[in-house]
Amino acid sequence: MKNNLSFAAATLGAVLVVLGLSMFTVDQRQFAIVFQLGEVKEVISEPGLNFKWPMIQNVRYFDRRILTMDNNEPERFITSEKKNVLVDSFVKWRIVDPKLFYISVQGDETRARTRLSQTVNAGLREEFGKRTVHDVVSGERDKIMEDMRVKADLDARTIGVQIVDVRIKRVDLPTEVSESVYRRMEAERKRVANELRSQGSAEAEKIRADADKQREVIVAEAYRDAQKVKGDGDAKASAIYAQAFGQNPEFYAFYRSLEAYRSSFRSKGDVIVVEPNSDFFKYLKSQGRGGDKNGK
Repeated sequence: MKNNLSFAAATLGAVLVVLGLSMFTVDQRQFAIVFQLGEVKEVISEPGLNFKWPMIQNVRYFDRRILTMDNNEPERFITSEKKNVLVDSFVKWRIVDPKLFYISVQGDETRARTRLSQTVNAGLREEFGKRTVHDVVSGERDKIMEDMRVKADLDARTIGVQIVDVRIKRVDLPTEVSESVYRRMEAERKRVANELRSQGSAEAEKIRADADKQREVIVAEAYRDAQKVKGDGDAKASAIYAQAFGQNPEFYAFYRSLEAYRSSFRSKGDVIVVEPNSDFFKYLKSQGRGGDKNGK
């Protein structure tokens, strides 16, 4: 009886061990390849509990998530202008064919990264060699990344990998190139500034000449109008004087004598020598005689 119980316990233990060695689980983040005596027997892509023959079959797992390959140091590329640029990029990739991935690179992610890095760098070198610094910095940056993703994906498919994305994080110029570009930009800005300054000076001279011309025209027209008004005023004044003096010639003669006296005796030191019976003293004589008569 005891022997039967021992045998049953041993049998149950052996079954449990065999069953434990036969079962395995696949996570939803993984692929699994079942090998039988070193040969790929089955690829499992669905998560769940699976079985294998113990001692004959073994299982190897591969990550099915999107992986990132980021360069530690920027790569140096040459543009169509023969200028060096430093490019910092990264690649998003994932395994889509575990069997082909295992056959191509023995399932080694390090070897896969090396292969992808070489492919991406060669493609970037080709794309940058066809473009100028301006194009790779801003002009056609998106197009470069998309073209590079398509080209890299075609090569990556041969090892069971899909290139999800290729991104250029940063494009820098080496120090010597930066200084050269800066000097060229500075010279260009100075040229544009000088050109604008000369155009402004020419426009200023043109405006100044036009203003001077307009001023001369306005002054001439104003002088002409002033002379016309003055002439009209003098004509009217002469007419008025003529009319007034024509009505009383004796008063006009007297007025002219007063004007002559005023002009001749402007200061106390003025002296005039004339004959006593001169017409110059005509009204003074009359005034004097009138005074004598009034005195008598």
